[in-house]
Amino acid sequence: MKYTYLLFLIFILSTGCNTKKEQVNTSVQKERTLPLIEEGRYNVAFLIMDGTYNTEFTAPFDIFQHTQFRKGIKAMNTFTVANTLDPVTTFEGVRILPDFDYTNDSIPQIDILVVPSAEHHLDSDLKDSIMLNFVRRVNKNALYMTSHCDGAFVLAKAGVLDSVISTTFPSDIELYRKTFPYLEITDNVLFVHDGKYITSAGGAKSFEAALYLCEVLYGKEIAESIAQGLVIDWDVSKVPHLIPE
Repeated sequence: MKYTYLLFLIFILSTGCNTKKEQVNTSVQKERTLPLIEEGRYNVAFLIMDGTYNTEFTAPFDIFQHTQFRKGIKAMNTFTVANTLDPVTTFEGVRILPDFDYTNDSIPQIDILVVPSAEHHLDSDLKDSIMLNFVRRVNKNALYMTSHCDGAFVLAKAGVLDSVISTTFPSDIELYRKTFPYLEITDNVLFVHDGKYITSAGGAKSFEAALYLCEVLYGKEIAESIAQGLVIDWDVSKVPHLIPE
């Protein structure tokens, strides 16, 4: 009798442990939820990392994500890419869970790459060969490559701005010129659209640069509609910008 009871107790304990282990494993699996990538849309990837500045990330993300609420257009799938799946912490302290790890994951074809500014885009990030190679790979097939504020330094270091005019954060223009003396750089506008490259001064003007791309893709009416939804007074003619002929 005692022997039977002992066997029964062992069975219950082992089953309980297995159940607990299965629950833990299930919990771990649920931690990662891939973003919905709908067919027939533009795929827009945001390159993020520790030290990314909130505005240069959230401003274009807001604009592009809101295309999903407009009818009759080819809307945008928006997702983040990083060199990790662990949370990244913005300069202001917001923690973001990346959707894809570009060093390991199979990532959907990227139509538009957005490079927000980050704390170390002027120094150590420019030595990150894995990230720079990722930017170069995306550039081969992307429809548009965009940057905000010092994100231009990343595009420039990757070599994709060599034949176009670009700009960056106003107070970093001189450093931009010094770092990339072979580039054609302008400092009297808030964004530049040259070929498939759009570089902006960043900050709150990241909204305008993103709205401009929407106007290019969808027309003035849709761009104005998205701007109204975010309480932005949008008129591209009032935003100093450059579109080289």
